[in-house]
Amino acid sequence: MRILIAPDKFRGTLTAAQAAQAIATGWRRTDPGAEVETVPLADGGEGTLDALLAALDGERFSATVTGPLGDPVDAEYGLVRSGPGPMGVVEMSRASGLALLSAQRRNPRRATSRGTGELILHACRRGASRVLVCIGGSATNDGGAGMAQALGVRLLSDRGVELAPGGEALLRLARVDMTELDPAVRAAEFVAASDVDNPLVGPSGASAVYGPQKGASAEDVILLDRALGHFAAVVHRDLGIDVRDIWGAGAAGGMGAGLVAFLGARLRPGVELVMEAVNLRERIAAANLVITGEGAFDEQSLHGKAPEGV
Repeated sequence: MRILIAPDKFRGTLTAAQAAQAIATGWRRTDPGAEVETVPLADGGEGTLDALLAALDGERFSATVTGPLGDPVDAEYGLVRSGPGPMGVVEMSRASGLALLSAQRRNPRRATSRGTGELILHACRRGASRVLVCIGGSATNDGGAGMAQALGVRLLSDRGVELAPGGEALLRLARVDMTELDPAVRAAEFVAASDVDNPLVGPSGASAVYGPQKGASAEDVILLDRALGHFAAVVHRDLGIDVRDIWGAGAAGGMGAGLVAFLGARLRPGVELVMEAVNLRERIAAANLVITGEGAFDEQSLHGKAPEGV
């Protein structure tokens, strides 16, 4: 009997690789004759960088970047040299992730995605002509504004002053200026791997669904949703791109919307990208039984998470 074990991480407890190994160990104890294969998965959130670099034989690099509340953090990114051109792999959670902050420090009104933009810049300047940005597990709710500012986009108030970091500052956005976007970034193609399919705003949007786990109070959720709505309106007016209701725009505090608006990214389910990289369909076809899972099964599990993809 051939058993395929393909879980995602069990957040806060086990990585995907650890979960797969634990399940495999238990199965072998009860069925020593079974042929057991483990394939750790990811869905665009934490662990996606590791899964893709292992599957695609990529190189790993490190850079010191801006953390979600401005503290410097050491974050890894990858470069895959196979395919039509060098591909950078950036995992948002490494630079702007919720896991980088204690529960007491979580503050989506102030948290910035700037460090993710700095990782993108590192990858492009290292020669990446394509960049895959994995956008799960963020501490932010800034619509990718900090990311854009790190890449040279100017987000200005009505006084012509650059916006401060954080989701609350989006309420003061008056104009978007793309003229100083870094040339290496402008020349690259972008794909965003999302772990959820939420729209940007509204009851199923970034602020309402994910704001509370990032430290947002009920009042914060209302303010942040209004801020993202205003952000979307200014982006639509200045860039001609309507990001409010596109698939995955609300991923990672609106980072999905920001990547589409500022970098022309294509949004794709992260689990699909990882499944393609590890040839999961072929592995499933060869198995008699497939075991998958993640840390908890709830409503969010049906919105682009790995078990649904499997």
